Amino acid sequence: MSTSTLAFDIAQFFPLNHRLLFLILGKAGFNPKVVQFFSHYLVDRKTFYFWNNFSFCLFDVNVGVGQGLALSSIISALYLLPFLYILEKHLKNLDLKISTLLFVDDGLLISQSKSFNLFNACLFSSYSVASKLLSKFGLLVEHSKTEVFYFSRLYGNFNPPPLDLSSIDGPSLVLKDTW
Repeated sequence: MSTSTLAFDIAQFFPLNHRLLFLILGKAGFNPKVVQFFSHYLVDRKTFYFWNNFSFCLFDVNVGVGQGLALSSIISALYLLPFLYILEKHLKNLDLKISTLLFVDDGLLISQSKSFNLFNACLFSSYSVASKLLSKFGLLVEHSKTEVFYFSRLYGNFNPPPLDLSSIDGPSLVLKDTW
């Protein structure tokens, strides 16, 4: 049994859609006061940039979640819960045996099989489903950062077939030389 993983990056993650977040919180059954708290927390914010000795004027930031804010990881988790729920249902309906891990704006798809071709097919299909679903949430996968990793106990030459994602605008992924 071998394991393969496909790591992907969600591009420009922190400019989350506030309206969608408030809908998610409402549908999830959060108390209206909690939804109202987040709506006040996320609007009418201001920021400025400081570079070397030059600082820019304050300007409004009414989109996204500021990276590094105390609640940013909680807000991102709440935002992505419906994505993970829907993704799990799609993968189950397609009978794809894939595990999914998400680390704020990085994802990992994990497949185990005795056949490289089988888990490449599972990874390809699940990556395609995840990419399309993320775009419906207003998020995009940064295909150029997508990587595949294979783990095996096979002895001798280890040369799994490439994972070609070009038909879904992704790269063709090959085993990287780790020596």
